[in-house]
Amino acid sequence: MKGTLKHIAPDEDMIMRGLDFDMTPLYRSAIGFDRVQRLLENISTSGNQNGYPPYNIELMDENNYRITMAVAGFSAEELDIESHQNTLTVTGNKQADPDTKERQFLYQGIAERGFERRFQLADFIKVTGASMDNGLLHIELEREIPEEMKPFKIQIEGSKELIAS
Repeated sequence: MKGTLKHIAPDEDMIMRGLDFDMTPLYRSAIGFDRVQRLLENISTSGNQNGYPPYNIELMDENNYRITMAVAGFSAEELDIESHQNTLTVTGNKQADPDTKERQFLYQGIAERGFERRFQLADFIKVTGASMDNGLLHIELEREIPEEMKPFKIQIEGSKELIAS
């Protein structure tokens, strides 16, 4: 249905905790899957991140994704986005406001602390852009599968029949 939100990711509370997989059977017959175990280990330790800042991960279409982070109070100059070896890191360093020292807060509920949020990217996922709008940071991602990795058809040539004379 058009206009209906579809959640494809589990709630953060439902993420598997204490991942402990024995990958030995996989290593017996498959080569290069040691990266899978590192990814699972990273996922289990990334659960230690606090919930700040909140974010969404959206599937835009088959090959495009968007991460939206609520970064109210941060300017674009105070944010840093870096993609390195399948890890996307978003860092916010809040600069001290000189006017804050002169102000007396009765209650200060707006977070003015720095943060670092990491996301593990699958192979062939690259960051294509980022923008800020109304306190939301949007990071656009795209899956670019190389031509040699895409499926292709193999032509079957016909056999020549031998004619007995």
